[in-house]
Amino acid sequence: MKQYRLCFLGFGNVGRALARLFVAKSRELRDNYAVEWKITGVATRRMGWLTHDEGFDVDALLAGDNNGDRQSGINEWLEKARPDFVFETTSLNPESGQPAIDYMKASLRSGAHVITANKAPIVYAYDELANLARENDRHFRFESTVLDSAPVFSLFRETLPLAKVRSLSAVFNSTTNVILETMETGRSFAEGVKMAQELGVAETDPTHDIEGWDSIMKICALARVILKTPLAPSDVRREGIRELQVSTLQAARSEGKPYKLLSRVKLNEDGSVSASVRPEQVPLTDPLGSVRGTSLAVHFELDMIPGLTIVSHRPNLQSTAYGLLADFVNTVRK
Repeated sequence: MKQYRLCFLGFGNVGRALARLFVAKSRELRDNYAVEWKITGVATRRMGWLTHDEGFDVDALLAGDNNGDRQSGINEWLEKARPDFVFETTSLNPESGQPAIDYMKASLRSGAHVITANKAPIVYAYDELANLARENDRHFRFESTVLDSAPVFSLFRETLPLAKVRSLSAVFNSTTNVILETMETGRSFAEGVKMAQELGVAETDPTHDIEGWDSIMKICALARVILKTPLAPSDVRREGIRELQVSTLQAARSEGKPYKLLSRVKLNEDGSVSASVRPEQVPLTDPLGSVRGTSLAVHFELDMIPGLTIVSHRPNLQSTAYGLLADFVNTVRK
C-alpha cells in the first residue's frame, strides 16, 4: 500500500470537487490500485499557503477550517508539504499563464508530479513544463483543460499512434451555448447570461467565455500538444457572440442551422496553421450540430481516420474533477 501526499494549488469549486471525489473513491483506490492519500498542502489567495504534515481533515477543510501551518510562499510551502502530486486549479490568465506557470515549475523541481485544469500554461509554456517534467522523472498531465473529463490528450497519446490531425472543429464553451439557446426562445442576452450563471457554467464575469478567449486557449492548447504546432492566441481570428440579435438566432434555428460559437483549426500544406473562434451557423447534420445545452464536443479529421468526434454530455464540476483524478490514477499505475 502506497500513501501519496497531495497538494492543492487553488481550492475553488474544482479543487473542492476533487477533494470530495478523492474521499468518494478512497476505497476503490485502495482495493484496485493499493493507493492511499492525504492532503498535506492547500493554497489560495484567501487562505494563504497552508500545510499539515499529518494531513488535513477533508471535511473540516471543505467546511472552511483553515487549521494548518502557514507558510510564506510557494517554495516554503513545497518544502513543508513535501507533495508527491500538486493539483493546480488556479484562475485562468489568458494573457500570460502566470503565476500558474511559475508554480508548476517550482512543483516539478521539488519532485512532484503536476496535474492541472488550467489551459494557459499549456499554451504559453508546454515545452518548458514537459521538458522539466522529463528531467525530473515526473509527469505533467492536463486532461481536464479542454473537454473536462472526456479523453482528448490521453486518447492521442495512448491509442492513436502516428495518426496526423489535419483539422479540428469544436464547440468548446458551455456558457455561450446556453446564452445562444436562451436567446433563441426570445429572451435577452442578459437573461441568457443569468441562465448560464444559475446553471453554474458561467463566472460572475463571463467575459472570457462571451468574447471567445476560453475557446481560443483550448484550441491553442490542442494545436501545441496534438498538432505539435505552436499557435499564439493573437494569431486566432476571434469574434464573440455579443453582437448577435434574437431575431437572427431565431431565424437560424428555424432553418435548421443554429448559431454556435465554433472553434476551428486547420493544418495547411506548408505547415502553417489557420485558426478561428467565431459564431457560425452549424447544420443539424454536422457532427457538432446536435451539441446543445452545456454539452461540449470536438471533431477531428485525420489522415488515418476520416472523422472522429468526442462529445462530453452535460459536463459539470465533478466531470472536471474526474479528469484530474484520472490523470492521478494513470500516473500512479505507470
